[in-house]
Amino acid sequence: MPGLTQARVVQIERDILATNDNHAADNRARFAAAGTFVLNLVSSPGSGKTTLLVKTITDLKDQHPIAVIEGDQQTANDAQRIRATGAPAIQINTGKGCHLDAHMVGHALDQLPPARDGLLFIENVGNLVCPAAFDLGEAHKVVVLSITEGEDKPLKYPHMFAAADLLLLNKIDLLPHLDFDLAATIEYARRVNPKIEVLTVSAKSGEGMPAFYAWIAKRAAAARAAAKAAE
Repeated sequence: MPGLTQARVVQIERDILATNDNHAADNRARFAAAGTFVLNLVSSPGSGKTTLLVKTITDLKDQHPIAVIEGDQQTANDAQRIRATGAPAIQINTGKGCHLDAHMVGHALDQLPPARDGLLFIENVGNLVCPAAFDLGEAHKVVVLSITEGEDKPLKYPHMFAAADLLLLNKIDLLPHLDFDLAATIEYARRVNPKIEVLTVSAKSGEGMPAFYAWIAKRAAAARAAAKAAE
């Protein structure tokens, strides 16, 4: 960056992340107090995050209060799709920004009805780089990778896959029609993050979605039990 030394750039980055982490801690405290289980969905554009969310909300909305925070550079298209399911959604437009930060999420929370003992999904800006570094206060990052994107994404964007706890391999219904090595993709993901869990799903056909819902239920219950134990 012209006019800045590398040391100064590093210091600025550290200051930005430290400020973000403070806001994330505030968000996390709010979520814990309300018993809200929060997932931060991250991916490249076109992975099918919004379609997956629509399917998830449709299937689970009678079981839990659900709300969504939508992140995009422009338009409210995705928030409108979410609201059509009956779930409340707040759209955050980042303009030239390539990710959501914890301060943005905190402001959005003020506009949402409380999802007490419910679920909050944060759909981050489509980007496999910037969102990896920013904690929003979520319980888990969930990276969505469609099988139309190629096997080597975990190796090309290792920081995102290292930061995620779950990989959803989406559009699995297209597997018979593509030259895609599923086993190689999973091996690459576990090469950069040996602890990452992997589920294959199709938001269109519903294949694999019950396993995702079971994953949510198990971890939401564990998070709420841990919060109560800490009181």
